[in-house]
Amino acid sequence: MIEITHEALDHAEITDRVRSNLAGAVCSFLGTVREITGDRRTSLLDYEAYPEMALKEMAALEAEARERWPVIEAAIVHRVGRLDLGEISIVVAVSCPHRGHSFEACRWLIDTFKERVPIWKKEVYADGSEEWVHPGMA
Repeated sequence: MIEITHEALDHAEITDRVRSNLAGAVCSFLGTVREITGDRRTSLLDYEAYPEMALKEMAALEAEARERWPVIEAAIVHRVGRLDLGEISIVVAVSCPHRGHSFEACRWLIDTFKERVPIWKKEVYADGSEEWVHPGMA
């Protein structure tokens, strides 16, 4: 399951989609909007994507994870638009027969996603200033 959406993410529903009787482990990662980045107070994030390129790269990541680990099911869902503090920006969920592979695949997917997928975020700080953060920087 690969998706980019403007809708709020239901992490339980997304994680449930990757569950399988063939998998003894499900690992999920939630990226959330934090209040403090470095020494600055964040008030919100605004995400933008180039959907065609982002979805293509997300699908390539899923395929690569399936080659590297015995992935039963995987989900990578990213939200775009304005997100307030505490909201979920990304859910990565992976099911595998065993927990070690599930942890490894999930970690690799989120880390590699941040490096390769063209989704950008604008940090809007409490003092009113703004800053675009390049993929792979945060």
